[in-house]
Amino acid sequence: METKDDYTQDGTVDFRGKPAVPSKTGKWKACAFLVGYEAFERMAFYGVASNLVNYLTTQLHEDTVSSVRNVNTWSGSVWITPILGAYIADSHLGRFWTFTLSSLIYVLGMTLLTIAVSLKSLKPTCTNGVCNKASTSQVAFFYIALYTMAIGAGGTKPNISTFGADQFDDFNPREKELKASFFNWWMFTSFLGALIATLGLVYIQENLGWGLGYGIPTAGLLLSLVIFYIGTPIYRHKVRTTKSPARDIIRVLIAAIKNRKLQLPSNPSDLHEYEMEGNVGRGKRQVYHTPTLRFLDKAAIKKDPTTGSSRVPMTVNQVEGAKLIFGMLLIWLVTLIPSTIWAQINTLFVKQGTTLDRNLGPDFKIPAASLGSFVTLSMLLSVPMYDRLFVPFMRQRTGHPRGITLLQRLGIGFSIQIIAIAIAYAVEVRRIHVIKANHILGPKDIVPMSIFWLLPQYVLIGIADVFNAIGLLEFFYDQSPEDMQSLGTTFFTSGIGVGNFLNSFLVTITDKITGRGYRKSWIADNLNDSHLDYYYGFLLIMSSVNLLVFLWVSSRYIYKKESTRVKEALCVQMEVNPTLDASLGLQV
Repeated sequence: METKDDYTQDGTVDFRGKPAVPSKTGKWKACAFLVGYEAFERMAFYGVASNLVNYLTTQLHEDTVSSVRNVNTWSGSVWITPILGAYIADSHLGRFWTFTLSSLIYVLGMTLLTIAVSLKSLKPTCTNGVCNKASTSQVAFFYIALYTMAIGAGGTKPNISTFGADQFDDFNPREKELKASFFNWWMFTSFLGALIATLGLVYIQENLGWGLGYGIPTAGLLLSLVIFYIGTPIYRHKVRTTKSPARDIIRVLIAAIKNRKLQLPSNPSDLHEYEMEGNVGRGKRQVYHTPTLRFLDKAAIKKDPTTGSSRVPMTVNQVEGAKLIFGMLLIWLVTLIPSTIWAQINTLFVKQGTTLDRNLGPDFKIPAASLGSFVTLSMLLSVPMYDRLFVPFMRQRTGHPRGITLLQRLGIGFSIQIIAIAIAYAVEVRRIHVIKANHILGPKDIVPMSIFWLLPQYVLIGIADVFNAIGLLEFFYDQSPEDMQSLGTTFFTSGIGVGNFLNSFLVTITDKITGRGYRKSWIADNLNDSHLDYYYGFLLIMSSVNLLVFLWVSSRYIYKKESTRVKEALCVQMEVNPTLDASLGLQV
């Protein structure tokens, strides 16, 4: 018969709602059923996203600026909708059921998209090489399919990775060690799916048919869902201890405003809080008081018995949760420009590649979107090197379990990204020089310059993503309040989404301002008669300024300090996240 000691210590339960047994549930054996879905979902997403700008221009006959704007708007929606999906998971359905329902919507969107690119009646007709514009109904069906997929992504993206992280018990030293590498290898699987899309699916779309290119990942998604459901008996599930954790943030802010005239006690221990043992008994970690955003502390001022007020003050735990969210918001703001740089991979980098010599031998032409595979290849090579070589090497010198702090990781990634956009600028300057030297003017004329000149910028962005993309996902999960980790990871997804919207806005505004009157637009339909180098230079300046702002913000960030149970001693001790306390002026 199993005793209390035979169960997980973090309060997780199995699919029957009973305390989870470590030997039978969770860990990598459970995650093995999850990574298959992630690989196929990434294959589906990048199979659409990486070549969407070409489909819109060559099949639906949209102009360059419109196609870039529409790609960015859709991609931004895919990354923004997880805010709603995370809220539903944290406050109502839980991660498993939110993911389950949303994944079916995602598959429906992919199915509709496959139909849209396969049936002749849903595509514009061409006669003697002259193509009609897509009809309203054709455009409507295509975009309904795209945005159905985006709605489905809203419930899958924030919950599948956090559900995977839930399979490891933070209170078990061995499982916590395994969890330290979880996000690295989770993203490795994601990159693998993206590689298949950018290498294989893009080629199939352009040479064998768009229907087949979209149908393959749709079938893969269905198969991965079957595999996901097979693993149901061994999954662990976090029990929600708060009905609406997101509402606590608003309640803290309102309470602090109401108490704005009250005097804060000199000793933070005089603020309202449950007894530490009470928090642990309720299955919650206790977050300790931090000296930042002192105004919010007023929400936890104990009621004065002489006033007869029946108001129940907020707890220090709730106040510190609000502080964490506001602190992460500052970090989130400085991720928007890097996300804008990343948005170039599936838009302007692809259009830039279509103007270059893509021949590889006499009979093979490289699809411009396939160069995005080098982003993924550099990620796939860099993740094992980072996890197996860089982290142990730095761990010996810094004493940190992750080698370097998560914000240091982000700073390195942002710096590499700046180098990448600087190289993109230099390559574009050379492309324009070759255009002038060869008197090339036509929009379809091929510039006698190999597409592999673009390779360094793709590779460097891939390496940068190993630092900043994985680092951001792990940072927002790690620093979120315990009951809001799905919602917390949407800081990562929404940052990418807003970055895409920002790029769409910048491209549109740049085209309108620079193309006024008889002036040449920096981003025109004819990239051979444009100044894309000026736009890249503009992005380079923004990225450099953003890095300085990031260094300033990160130097003032104070990390989560919380209690953890020590099972053997039956006591509670404070745990300071050891990965987040050095260099860059970071404080604990």
